[in-house]
Amino acid sequence: MADDLRTRYVAAADTWRTHRADCTTCQQRTPCTVGAPLFERFTRLQEAYLNRRP
Repeated sequence: MADDLRTRYVAAADTWRTHRADCTTCQQRTPCTVGAPLFERFTRLQEAYLNRRP
């Protein structure tokens, strides 16, 4: 499960970074309607990954 979580976390981070690089709204720390769910997914998976039990 940890590998799957890591894979999803990394993919979400990549998707968020790619979107943010092209979106001037998201670059201003205010996610747009497309970027908000991407950022939420990234942060949710990041928290799960960082808080996983070994």
